[in-house]
Amino acid sequence: MRSARRDGPGKRPRAGETTMESGMRGRPLKVGIQLPEVERVAPWRDLMAMAQRAEALGFDSLWVGDHLLYRAPGDRPKGPWEAWTLMAALAAVTERVEIGPLVACTNFHNPAMLAKKAATLEEISGGRLILGLGAGWNEAEYRAYGFPFDRRVSRFEEAFTIIRTLLREGAIDFHGEYYAADDCLLLPRGPRPDGPPLVIGSQGERMLRIALPHAQGWNAWYAWFGNDPARLPPLLDKLTAACAESGRDPADLEKSCALLVAMTGAQGRLEGDPTDRGSQPLDGSPERLAETLRTVAAAGIDHVQLVLDPNTVEAIEEVAPVLEILDLG
Repeated sequence: MRSARRDGPGKRPRAGETTMESGMRGRPLKVGIQLPEVERVAPWRDLMAMAQRAEALGFDSLWVGDHLLYRAPGDRPKGPWEAWTLMAALAAVTERVEIGPLVACTNFHNPAMLAKKAATLEEISGGRLILGLGAGWNEAEYRAYGFPFDRRVSRFEEAFTIIRTLLREGAIDFHGEYYAADDCLLLPRGPRPDGPPLVIGSQGERMLRIALPHAQGWNAWYAWFGNDPARLPPLLDKLTAACAESGRDPADLEKSCALLVAMTGAQGRLEGDPTDRGSQPLDGSPERLAETLRTVAAAGIDHVQLVLDPNTVEAIEEVAPVLEILDLG
């Protein structure tokens, strides 16, 4: 996302990217691809092919879910690959696209260790990580993997303090109710002196108060607004009000959202969260989707993550012409 550079949106190209490629396209927003989570069991060779094809076709970013296990009444259990191992592999087989978790659950990790993973992924990727963070929601995976489910926001607040301080400053001495980092140093540091951009994936009032003074970006999952671009403005108004309460200029915050898109062969996305299933997918024909993405950009969104149904390399190729249409302005 453009807020990866601390000098402001879109000011400086990434390593290996020309100014023309990064800032002088007609594209009104960045367009990324979320790779399969539990839609199907995608082997590494498929994920690698999807990532490399998306990069070659001009997409801006790749995203993975940070979940462990889904269980719901009436559904068979489902689980994705582990996110951090997968992101490191994706970073090693790509050169340009940004890579991020959508979003990483701080409660699944010791926070100092998560900062260490982020710095390492920053190095492998050459400074292409977007660090999405949240407190998690899925009690089943917490219980199955032995993580405490209570007081998740309070735990997030301490974890977020440790993570952001280590990535920004390289050192912290912290002793909280849930976590401790005793004279902790983050060495070596990643390629960006201030670390990766931090993105908060939440619409909760307390979560926003905790994160907005320090985050560079905010992300909305498509179910939050029913996958309907017309319902984005009220959500963004809520974010603007939270920024005002936190003393944050909303213009300095990158806004992103996921969008569910139906491609040829769509049969309904198999999801882990049953509450997502009321969202109708968007038309994935390039002309219609380009119109939708322009509407989303006009509403104030800077970066979208396309969740394709079906989630395959063929679907990525089918939707790719939307980039050419957008680039024409």
